Formats: sequence, C-alpha cells, structure tokens
Amino acid sequence: MGTDNANKDRQAIDLLFAERCSCVVRNGDTIRIFRERGVRDLWRLLHEEPELLDGAFVADKVVGKGAAALMAAGRVRELFADVVSHAALELLNGAGIPVSYTVAVPHIINRAGDGICPVERLCAGARTAAECLPLIEGFLTASKGAP
Repeated sequence: MGTDNANKDRQAIDLLFAERCSCVVRNGDTIRIFRERGVRDLWRLLHEEPELLDGAFVADKVVGKGAAALMAAGRVRELFADVVSHAALELLNGAGIPVSYTVAVPHIINRAGDGICPVERLCAGARTAAECLPLIEGFLTASKGAP
C-alpha cells in the first residue's frame, strides 16, 4: 500500500503543475483541484467538507502560516508545497505533518510583490493552528464578506 499511496501522492503533485491550479487535495481515491488564491479554498473545506482534509495528501503552490494552520486543523496526512514559509514549516512540524517542498522562504509575499502576505503577517504571533483560525476568519470576512 505504501508504494501505491506514494504513486497517488505523486500524481497529485503532477496535477498541481499540469493544471496550474492553487491546490490539489487527495484523500483515498478522491482527488479535487482548487483554483482560488489565498486560503479561501482551505477555509471552505475545513468548514464545509472537513472529511476531505482529514487524512488527505495536499499539493499546494504557496503555503504560508495561515494555510498551514488550516491544514493542521483539518488533520491532513502530508503536504507538498512548491513554496513554503519558514513559519508554515514550523507550525506543520509542530503538528507532526510531514512536508516536502521545492523552496522554503522567510515569508510569503503579497500579491502586489511589495510586502508580506496579509494572512502570514496576521498569523505571525500565533503559536498554534487554533490561535490562527479566528485571525483568518476575521481576514476573510473583512475582505469579501463571509468566508
């Protein structure tokens, strides 16, 4: 089963790049592709379909501390990130979630490219996933209505 699981996880990573999407979630034989930027898809999954995240392998383009907190709260099994922040790695390691990645960076940069991602900045002082969640909810609510 280990080899089969590893092959399916590799397929999820390949899909991430082939589809140019933001995130691929694989749980058993279910594979879902997500395209929204930021943490909105992970937030929605955690609150509307938590069973998809629980025990899932996730392949994600960019993982900051906020995304890492949502994955930890959702109890993902393992993560591949193309780009991951040091703060996200620390949070995921603390949650016992194995992470592989292409590149680790000090901070996730905002979309304008002129500063730190607002969710990364919001979560900077939080020590755990649970401390990040209300901060993320506040950000999503303020930015586009209810998450």
